Amino acid sequence: MGNADNYGYPSMMNNNGENRGGIGIHRVEIPPAQPFFKSLKNTLKETLFPDDPLKQFKNQTPFKKFILGVQYFFPIFEWGSRYNFGFFKSDLIAGITIASLAIPQGISYAKLGNLPPILGLYSSFIPPLVYALMGSSRDLAVGTVAVGSLLMASMLGAEVNPTENPTLYLHLAFTATFFTGLFELALGFFRLGFIVDFLSHATIVGFMGGAATVVILQQLKGILGLEHFTHATDVVSVLRSVFSQTHQWRWESAVLGLCFLFYLMLAKFLSQKRPKLFWVSAMAPLTSVILGTILVYITHAEKHGVAVIGELKKGINPLSIMDLSFGSKYMTTAIKTGIITGVIALAEGIAVGRSFAMFKNYHIDGNKEMIAFGMMNIVGSCTSCYLTTGPFSRSAVNFNAGCKTAVSNIIMALAVMVTLLLLTPLFHFTPLVVLSSIIIAAMLGLIDYNAAIHLWHVDKFDFLVCMSAYIGVVFGSIEIGLVMAVGLSVLRVLLSVARPRTLVLGNIPNSMIYRNVEQYPNTNNVPGVLILDIGASIYFTNSSYLRERISRWIDDEEDKLKSSGETTLQYVILDMGAVGNIDTSGISMFEEVKKNLDRRDLKLVLANPGAEVMKKLNKSKFIETLGQEWMFLAVGEAVEACNFMLHSCKPKSSEDGSSQKWSNNA
Repeated sequence: MGNADNYGYPSMMNNNGENRGGIGIHRVEIPPAQPFFKSLKNTLKETLFPDDPLKQFKNQTPFKKFILGVQYFFPIFEWGSRYNFGFFKSDLIAGITIASLAIPQGISYAKLGNLPPILGLYSSFIPPLVYALMGSSRDLAVGTVAVGSLLMASMLGAEVNPTENPTLYLHLAFTATFFTGLFELALGFFRLGFIVDFLSHATIVGFMGGAATVVILQQLKGILGLEHFTHATDVVSVLRSVFSQTHQWRWESAVLGLCFLFYLMLAKFLSQKRPKLFWVSAMAPLTSVILGTILVYITHAEKHGVAVIGELKKGINPLSIMDLSFGSKYMTTAIKTGIITGVIALAEGIAVGRSFAMFKNYHIDGNKEMIAFGMMNIVGSCTSCYLTTGPFSRSAVNFNAGCKTAVSNIIMALAVMVTLLLLTPLFHFTPLVVLSSIIIAAMLGLIDYNAAIHLWHVDKFDFLVCMSAYIGVVFGSIEIGLVMAVGLSVLRVLLSVARPRTLVLGNIPNSMIYRNVEQYPNTNNVPGVLILDIGASIYFTNSSYLRERISRWIDDEEDKLKSSGETTLQYVILDMGAVGNIDTSGISMFEEVKKNLDRRDLKLVLANPGAEVMKKLNKSKFIETLGQEWMFLAVGEAVEACNFMLHSCKPKSSEDGSSQKWSNNA
C-alpha cells in the first residue's frame, strides 16, 4: 500500500530480491464519484438488462434496426431463412409424433380442469402456432399441462361449481387464462423474469411431486367409475370420497383402467430401456384411445357402467373474446388464478426449454419465452383455449423424435386442426377410464423421488423446502403447498442476509494465503492479531448482528489468549472481500465497532474493501476517522503491517493515564 511507506513498513522481498506482493506497494483507492442518476441507471441496467439485449442494435442503420427488432420478437424470421428440406423432414416426423400424444392428453387434461374435452384440442391448435412465431426454443412442444389444469380447477372450483354453472365456470377459465398471458407478457416485456427464480429447484420438485400425487388420486374417480366425487384436492378428502362410495365401484371400469395403465407403463419402460423406441411410448396414449374406443363400441360397455366422452363438436376454435368476464364479481378470483397459474406455467416451461437447449448447446432467452407464453395465452383466451405452457412429457417426445425447429409445433397444430375438422365424432365412445390411465401414467413421471434423495444428501434445508411443498399440496391444497415452499425459500434468503457468516481466518503455512481455520485445521494463528471474514453485504438487516458477532469473536479470542498465556490481542482485521455493498446502518455499525475497540485498546484494520464500500465509507468520513493507513488491499498486507507495528512499537501512557498502543519508538 503506497501510504504504508510513510510508516516505514519493509517491502516483501524474497532472497532473490523478487517482490512477493508485500506491503508498502499497493494503495486502496477510492473510486471516482458518479452522478446519482448515472449510478441508478447502471443499477437498473444490471437488474433488468443483464444480457444487454440492445447491444445488437448499436451502430446499425434504421432499416437494419427494424429487421433486428422484428427478429427479436419473432425469432422465426431469424432462423426461417436458414430452414431447409432436411429440417422439414425431421420436424414433420416430430410434429406427427407429438400430435399423437397431444390429442389424448389435451382431452384428458381438459377433463381434469373440469372443462369441456374439446377445449383440450382447441388449446393444442392456436397456442402452438403463436409459439412457433415468437418462441426461442427449438424443442419445446406447447400444450396444456396436468398441474395447471388441476390448479385452475381447484381455484375456480372453490368459487363456482362447474357442474351447476358450467357457462360461468368456462368464462372464468378464459378470463383467468387472459390474465395469465397478461402477467407473463408483462414479466417478459419489463424484464422481470428474475421473479420466477424465487421458485427454487427444491420448490419445483416438491410442488410437482405433490401435484402429481393429487392428480393421480383424483383419477380414482375415473378408474372406479364413480359419478359423484369431491372437488377438494387434499388426500384426506379424496380418499374419504373414494372409500365412502365402495358400493358404487364398478369392476368393469377398474379392470379396463388397470389394463390400459399397465400397457402405458410397459410402453414407457420399453422406451426408457431402448431410447430408439421412443415412439412406442409417444404413440401409446393415442393407441389406448383407439383401442378403448373400439372396445367400448363393440361391447356397448357404455351401457354397463363405463363412462364415455360423448359428443365432440366439429370445427376449429370459435372466438371467445366476448366471453371474458371482466365485469364479473369473480374478477378477483380470475386474476389470482391467472397470476398463480402463470408463475407455475413459466417455471415449468422455461425450465424445460433450458434443459433441452443445454443438450443441444444453444441458448434461449427467458424474457423472450415469457413474451411468447404471454402472447399465446392472451390469443388463446380469445379463441376458446385455456392455460398452455411447455410440458415436459410432450417436449421430451419432441426432442427424442429429432425435431430441428419450432416447425414441429406447426405440424402438431395442423394435425390437431385436421382432427377438429374431421375426426372428432370418432371420440364419442372413448372411455373416460382410458383418459384417467393416460393422466396417471404421465403423472408418475413427475414424482421425482431421486431428486428428493439427492436434495437430502446435498442440502437438508432444500430437502425441507421440497417436502414442505409436497406435504402442503398433498394434505392441504396446491396454493398452501406453493405458499409454504416459497415462504421457506424466501426465509432462507432472508436468513442468509440477516445472519451472514463470519469466519476466523488463519495463515496457510509457507504462504501469504489466509483461510477459514475450521476448513483448514493446519492454519497458523497470527500472534496478537484476530482476522475475521465477513461473508455478505452489510445492511440494516444484519448490522446489529454483525456488531454483536464481531464483539463475541473478540471476547472468545481474548479469553483463549488469556488462558494460554500467549500475546495479548492488539489488532482486529476485517476481510471485506465478500462485502459487495454497505448502507448507512452498516457504516454506523463500523463506527460503533471502532469506538468499542478503542475503549479496549484494540486497533481496527480493514482489508480488501470493494469500490461501493469505499465510496460510502469515504462520503461518510469514516475513512478519516479510521485513518486510511489502516485500510489494506489484501489480508496478507494488513497482517504484515500489524506484525511490523507489534515489533517496532511499544505502549506509551497518554496524559489521561490510559494505555495508548501503536506508538512508534523508532
